[in-house]
Amino acid sequence: MFLEIKKHIEKELLGYSRQIEQVYQLKRLSPILLNNIKEFLLRDGKRIRPILFVIGYLGFKNKPAAGLYRSAISLELLHDFMLVHDDIIDKSLTRRGKPAMHAQLNRYLRRERNIKFNGEDLAIVIGDVMYAMALDAYLAVRENPIRKELSLKKLISAALYTGSGEFIELLLGSKSIELTSKEDIYKVYDYKTANYTFASPLTMGALLAGAKDIEIDNLFKYGMSLGRAFQIKDDIIGLFGKSKKTGKSNLTDLKEARKTILIWHAYNHSDKSGKTLIKNVFSGRKTENLELNKIKKLIISAGSLNYAKSEIKKLLKKSKQTIKLTGLSKTYVKALTEFSAEILKV
Repeated sequence: MFLEIKKHIEKELLGYSRQIEQVYQLKRLSPILLNNIKEFLLRDGKRIRPILFVIGYLGFKNKPAAGLYRSAISLELLHDFMLVHDDIIDKSLTRRGKPAMHAQLNRYLRRERNIKFNGEDLAIVIGDVMYAMALDAYLAVRENPIRKELSLKKLISAALYTGSGEFIELLLGSKSIELTSKEDIYKVYDYKTANYTFASPLTMGALLAGAKDIEIDNLFKYGMSLGRAFQIKDDIIGLFGKSKKTGKSNLTDLKEARKTILIWHAYNHSDKSGKTLIKNVFSGRKTENLELNKIKKLIISAGSLNYAKSEIKKLLKKSKQTIKLTGLSKTYVKALTEFSAEILKV
């Protein structure tokens, strides 16, 4: 089922990319703007958000409304807008195995002389354009106008809370590790990942389909549990996954001094030397790979990896209990249960 929906999403993305010029006349405005948006939009991706949006809808309706898949790609456009801005903030040079948008634009600007801007500046603007395109793409679905408006508001709130999550995470970076709480970290996970990757796409689809308020509430709770677990799993992959598979070094999160549940647990369950090591890495000074690899070993020896896995299992169990209360058809409950078990396998 997921593969079938993803095929429809990919087909819609391709069709949309070919229509961008016709709809917005971006080539006349700037061929560079058009070409970079099209290239970034068609890069390989999981398409989790548009897929969950479609499932949220079909779980309450027998067949897709006209324009449903065009509306679904609004979530992919929103995601791409956020990725472009995130890569600038994180100073990341790659995205999905290719140059990040700002890195790509900096390459283009090498030929220019006496300019007062750089690829980061251009990429910020491209991200803003993508956000506008996301809102416009959403309007394609032909459904009840009141439900359509409610669903659109959920899309807008997802963007708002994700931006807030990014803001909170940046400020959390300046907070010393010994003063960082588990609640601080989960707050970032909930706003930056769980809400916008799982809870909002599912409830957007369900709202559009006419689900009841209690069903929407339970579907949102389900998505939040699943999303928090997904972020923990992503942290584990970020540190212990293979670089070829993730597309980045497994030391990246440590180099960026990201405060994860793994780091929080390791700090609070280490001896004095372990605490000092973590403090040094999170002090803001440049660190060597040797130190970063020591922290990876510390995460295992402190039981932090096992702790993170146990948190995933608890959240997965909670999500399985909640999904039964969502009102989704049995077919889609089964599909989501199998999907969550697969993506959260540790």
